[in-house]
Amino acid sequence: MNRLLYSIACAIIFFSCNTAPKTELPLIEAANFDTIVDNQPVALYTLNSGNGLTMQVTNYGGRIVSLWVPDKNGNYEDVVLGFDSMDKYINNQGERYLGPAVGRYANRIAKAQFTLDGVTYQLPANDNGNCLHGGLKGFDSRVWQVDSVSGNRIQLSFVSPDGEEGFPGTVKVQMTYTLTADNELKIDYAATTDKPTHINLTNHSQFNLKGAGNGDILDHILTLNAASITPVDSLLIPTGELLAVAGTPFDFNTPVVVGERIENDDPQLKLGHGYDHNWVINHSTATGVDLAATLYEPESGRVLEVYTDQPGIQIYTGNFFNGKVNGKYDKPMIFRCAIALEAQKYPDTPNHPEFPATRLNPDETYTQTTIYKFSVKQ
Repeated sequence: MNRLLYSIACAIIFFSCNTAPKTELPLIEAANFDTIVDNQPVALYTLNSGNGLTMQVTNYGGRIVSLWVPDKNGNYEDVVLGFDSMDKYINNQGERYLGPAVGRYANRIAKAQFTLDGVTYQLPANDNGNCLHGGLKGFDSRVWQVDSVSGNRIQLSFVSPDGEEGFPGTVKVQMTYTLTADNELKIDYAATTDKPTHINLTNHSQFNLKGAGNGDILDHILTLNAASITPVDSLLIPTGELLAVAGTPFDFNTPVVVGERIENDDPQLKLGHGYDHNWVINHSTATGVDLAATLYEPESGRVLEVYTDQPGIQIYTGNFFNGKVNGKYDKPMIFRCAIALEAQKYPDTPNHPEFPATRLNPDETYTQTTIYKFSVKQ
């Protein structure tokens, strides 16, 4: 009996050591988010994968506020940009796209308008005459309903009424964040509408695998499973072409250091002030959830893989951070301090019928699955 009890105790110790952080993490206090916005309650929720990941989420914009990941030595860092209180999110609208769900339409729509079934819809022109990330008050600035929450999973929903930000149709969205035992952050989206509309959702977390605020990401190594991009004009609107990446600074089919070619004399790099482009993902599996990107930071050994069923992935290298705003841990968000890997449909698809469709009809359900998987390389 004593031998049996000893074996059970050893098993419990082994399980505990392998499913929880080895040190207590300096998590953001839930009280910093306990408030009311637009007459709706806002809170902060903490999830754990049981095998190394800890994430904090607020229902304000469905935001990922912190994401703690171990390095090759078991040391933890929070690898996403953000703020440590609701006050700072509200008062720093110039940096509003830190970790939220983005919609109704992620990325840009040219001239802030599109025509659907003969009707032209005018949207807010909040980005050089274009509509960016759903308008003046997109999904990132709305309070989402918390439908359910458990130790490793939270399900959120939001109802966007007909005409909100100029878009037609009442759209009901459900989004689920799940941390898996394989150290994946799995994001599942579903949406329906009562009128034909356009929808394109993504998550806008911005990563630094050294830790938020710990320098720039120019030494990260990026691999992209993509043979072409959708090139843009001077306002970052797609021209409608597909541009092969072979022989250009946009070829990441083999691993390349992010900063190696970012300042090259290339017209597309100059237009984006660095990388701010949509890559066309090579899909091959029956499920369509394919590896789109791999990001590796050599010093920490942290690896981030992005799997998605979406046709495109927007890579943004923090080209407009300037160090004037401090994020979490009172660290400034400096030039190119983070990289976003946004799985989505192509930009401006409503005005480009040759692109994969973003139209959603009343008898259809929009779905999307994107997975951010973390591991380490010794």
